[in-house]
Amino acid sequence: MNTQRRSCKNWIDMEDRFKCIAMVGSGALLGSVSTLFLLRILRRKLESQCSSIKDIEVDRNEFKAAPTIKNCKVVEDRGGAGEDLLKDEIVSEQLTRNIQFFGLEFQQKVTASYVVVIGLGGVGSHAASMLLRSGVGRLLLVDFDQVCFRCYPTAQVFLNWKKRTTGKQTGFNLLIICNIILIYWLHEKVSLSSLNRHAVAMREDVGIPKAECLKKHFSAIFPECQIDARVLLYDASSEEDILSGRPDFVLDCIDNIDTKVALLAACVRRGLKVLSATGAGARADPTRIRVADLRESTNDPLSRSVRHRLRKDYGIEGGIPVVFSLEKPKVKLLPFKGSNGEEDNPADYQIVPGFRVRIIPVLGTIPAIFGQIMASYVVTQLAGFEVHTEPVVNLDTDHYHILHQRLIEHEELLYGTAMQVQVDVAEVMYIVKELWRGRSTRDQSIEHVGRGMWRSIKELMLVRWDQRKPASVSNLILLKFKEADEHESRTLDDIKENEPEYFERVTSVLKRAELDFGL
Repeated sequence: MNTQRRSCKNWIDMEDRFKCIAMVGSGALLGSVSTLFLLRILRRKLESQCSSIKDIEVDRNEFKAAPTIKNCKVVEDRGGAGEDLLKDEIVSEQLTRNIQFFGLEFQQKVTASYVVVIGLGGVGSHAASMLLRSGVGRLLLVDFDQVCFRCYPTAQVFLNWKKRTTGKQTGFNLLIICNIILIYWLHEKVSLSSLNRHAVAMREDVGIPKAECLKKHFSAIFPECQIDARVLLYDASSEEDILSGRPDFVLDCIDNIDTKVALLAACVRRGLKVLSATGAGARADPTRIRVADLRESTNDPLSRSVRHRLRKDYGIEGGIPVVFSLEKPKVKLLPFKGSNGEEDNPADYQIVPGFRVRIIPVLGTIPAIFGQIMASYVVTQLAGFEVHTEPVVNLDTDHYHILHQRLIEHEELLYGTAMQVQVDVAEVMYIVKELWRGRSTRDQSIEHVGRGMWRSIKELMLVRWDQRKPASVSNLILLKFKEADEHESRTLDDIKENEPEYFERVTSVLKRAELDFGL
C-alpha cells in the first residue's frame, strides 16, 4: 500500500511539474509573439507618420514654406487659418450654411479655432463629428478606454486566473504578464457593442482605437481640418501634452470620476474654457437635457460626485458649464459576472484603477444628443454668437399662477388698480424662467447658483422696474419681498448713479425681452 501511495504521489508531482513547465513555455512563447506583434505595429505607425510628412514636402514649389516637422507631426502656424481655409471654394461651399447663419467673419473664428476632445465614445464622437462638420480648423482627439471583456473573453479568463495565482506559480504569473501586454493593445478599440451610439464607426472599424477610427473618417469628411489623434490616458503625466498649445475649448467626455475631476481642475488652473458631459447612460428623455453651471446639475449622480470632489480636493465651487439630464436613471447597472457565470467583484478585473468594467445600459440616441448639444454650445461660443441656455428652475405651473396673482394683488395695493398689468401666466413664466432664471434680479451672479435655484416661491414677487411704465413683459423684475420694498422706495436715477453695473445688467435683460416680443 505504501509503495502504491508513493507511486501515486510521485505521479502527481510529475504531473504538476509538467503543467508548470508547459505554462512557462506557453507564457514565454506568447510573450515572444506579443513582442514581435507590437514591434511590427509600432514600425508601421512610425513609417505611416513619416511617409505622410514626405508627401507634404514632395513638391516644394507648391508651398512657399514647408511646415515645421516635430516628432513626425506637422505643426503649422494657426494665425489666419480660418480666413485662408474659407478662401478655398470647396471649403466655403461645404460651410456655406454656417456662413449664412453666423456671417463670414464669425465663421472665420470657428475655422481658426483649436478644440480638444477627451473621451471619444458615444458623447465625444458625436461632439467631435459636429465640430468637424461645423468647420473647426484644428482638433485634438484623445481617448483611453478599458478592454471590453464581452468582446475579448480570453482576457477575462486570464484575469480570473490572476485571482487564484500565488507567488510560487511562476507559470501563471508570466502568462498573465504577457497577456496584460496584449490587453494593453486591446484597449481604446471600437467594439461591436459601441456601434449603437458611436458617430461614425462601422463594423469594419471594430478593433481599431477610437481616436484613429475618428481620424480616418474625419479625413474623408473635412480633409482640410488638422486632426491629431492620440491613444492616450489623461493624467498628471500627460496633462501638458494634451492641454498645451492654447486650445480655444476643451470638451470633457470622460466617464471616470477621478480623471474627469483632474481634467476639470487642470482647465480651471490653466484658465481654459471647458465644457463637461455628465452621465448619458440609463436615460431616455431628450427633452430633459440641459446646459447649466455644475452647481445647478443637482439631479445628476455623476455631477454630484464631481462637484463634491472639486470642492473638497481643489476648492472649486462652480463656474464650469456641464451638459446633464434632469431625468433620473431609468435602469440600473447590469450585474458583473465572472467567467463561471456567477456575480463577481468588478474591481478585481480592472487593468487601470478607477475605470469602470460594469456595463451601463445605454439608449444610443441620448449620448448622441449630449454630443450634439456640446458641439452646438462650443461652436456658438467660438463664433461669439449669443445663446441663452434654458435655466434649471424648480417651479411648476401652480407657482407661476401664484406669482401672477401676487403681482395683481400688489398692483391693486400700491396703485389702486391692476389695469396696468399687461402679462398673463405664460408671460410670467417667460419672465421668471427665461429672464431671471428663477432667482432674484439681485442674485444673478455665478457664485449664487445652486441652492439658490431651489428657494421657496414664498420669498419672490414681480415688481415694476420703472414705476412710471406699465407692468409689461419688458418692465418686470423678480425680487425678494424686502428687496422689492427697497426698490420701490428708490428712483431709477438713484440706482443708475449708485449701482451702475446692476442698472446696466437689468436694462440689458429687459432689452432682450423687448426684442423677443418685438416691442
